[in-house]
Amino acid sequence: MSDTAESNPRMSTSLLVGDIGGTKTLLRLVDGHGIPLVTQRFESKGPGLGALVEKFLESAAVGEDRPRVAVFGVAGPVLDGVCAATNLPWIMDERVLERELGIEQVRLLNDFEATAYGVSSVAPEHLVTLQVGNRRPHAPIAVIGAGTGLGEAVLAYTGNDYVVLPTEGGHVDFAPRNELEDMVLRALRSKLSGRVSVERIVSGLGIGRVYEVLREAGIEPESPGIAEELAKAGDLGAVIGAHALAGDDRLCMRTIEFFVSAYGSEAGNMALRTLSRGGVYITGGIAPKLLPKLRDGAFLAAFLDKGRMSDLIAEMPVHVVLDPDVPLLGAFHIAAKVAWETLT
Repeated sequence: MSDTAESNPRMSTSLLVGDIGGTKTLLRLVDGHGIPLVTQRFESKGPGLGALVEKFLESAAVGEDRPRVAVFGVAGPVLDGVCAATNLPWIMDERVLERELGIEQVRLLNDFEATAYGVSSVAPEHLVTLQVGNRRPHAPIAVIGAGTGLGEAVLAYTGNDYVVLPTEGGHVDFAPRNELEDMVLRALRSKLSGRVSVERIVSGLGIGRVYEVLREAGIEPESPGIAEELAKAGDLGAVIGAHALAGDDRLCMRTIEFFVSAYGSEAGNMALRTLSRGGVYITGGIAPKLLPKLRDGAFLAAFLDKGRMSDLIAEMPVHVVLDPDVPLLGAFHIAAKVAWETLT
């Protein structure tokens, strides 16, 4: 993108990018090369995104020199430029935001779509390679990320650039591979009154569910101290993960072992579905926190456990993305493209 910015003075003005989540909103002004100029974090509350952006632009003292393009990754489905946020009472509309903010071009992307666009811009020092593989240029790239839910997307090469193909792959059926997973599936079917998607297990909320099932099945006894801590916690997965990493609670350790294996298996499933010889990128907030567990071999063993197809996916590079700003990188990718196509 840098050559484009150099050759087009109108691209040298700032662009606005954002990562809009259910609890926090991150807004950033960047120059035409993607270099951050001003970044500010807000709580996702109040009358809507427009008000937060106005507050940000005022604090950034942009005056009349407003960005002409803004791209926001938003936590919810985007249909015809409109998003009803999944965990916020906000309706975001590209055309309404353009009028309210005085910005010529506003684009909304699903937040995981923005993440997928961002993976190709992640600096090497922000990647941890689990499998080197043999990357094929211009081959499909799979992006999977467990956080509150489970996101899955595919990057497909079009001849000039990669485009993201969003999916709802996190909602496919969970496929057990052994007796313990059979038992967890049966228990969750009962708790959830029927079908169990992979997101019900491979997610932050899923960690808590698996812990509960393993505790009720007597796989390991629950520590009274851990039970008390979980009763007060807002994020069960974070508590369970912390104790698993510390190695001070067997039930927490078994839960995270189960989670990591199921995560690796689903990443392998996605690699097969998409023939992602360009690589598989593990994103989301959980992977960096549980990185030692992802690196200890269980994730990759489950990823590769694909019978006759194991040799095929052994050729696919697998990377964990550590950069928390990857959705902003993806938003910039689209913002620069929109600026070049519409403002020249």
